[in-house]
Amino acid sequence: MSDLATLTDPQSQVAEAYRSLRTNLAFARPGQPLRSLLVAAPAVAEADDAALTLANLAVVAAQAGQRVVVVDADLRRPRQHALFGLPNDDGLSTALVAGPAQAGSPVQNTSVERLGVITSGPLPPNPAELLGSPGMAALLDRLAADHDLVLVGAPPVGAVTDAAVLAPRLDGVLLVLAAGRSRRDQAQRARAVLDQVGAAVVGIALTDVAPDAAGYTHYGAERS
Repeated sequence: MSDLATLTDPQSQVAEAYRSLRTNLAFARPGQPLRSLLVAAPAVAEADDAALTLANLAVVAAQAGQRVVVVDADLRRPRQHALFGLPNDDGLSTALVAGPAQAGSPVQNTSVERLGVITSGPLPPNPAELLGSPGMAALLDRLAADHDLVLVGAPPVGAVTDAAVLAPRLDGVLLVLAAGRSRRDQAQRARAVLDQVGAAVVGIALTDVAPDAAGYTHYGAERS
């Protein structure tokens, strides 16, 4: 977990920026707690940033006392197993194929108290179909009942349909942009796709910001 600044350097500006992100997300829906969140990038260029943001956000939420589960629903290029140092022989794909009657609990414990991870599992030939299945909806419902926060990672919104399939099933979406690398037109297209499926974009996290300027991750609330 060497890439997770929230664990390797918890007193850094980077870690503090993630704690600020956690706090701002807690107030994203006044009077209505944010229990599940999709974290995704608009395009491939920011995909690694989105995965890293999700993992660090999960760590600080668990450190704050929440029961958190990360779901790596990027069934094309998964990253969470590597970030958390977990095996990936079984995971989301195997649980969805087996069905609830046969599948055991796909949640793996981590070194962080109150934080579990469902890795992607072996990459399937039909990711979008699995993510749009009744089994995925049932799994998300079970996780939300057992945890305070469900954080779901997905492929970039503009690359494939997976994120658009998942987004309406979650309380909100956090879009991750990278300073100097994200393109405005791709971000706008991603927002349009999410609006079209009825997803609630609750904020934007901006990475690659100089630490001496604004910390590593900047959060900006979305306004209609």
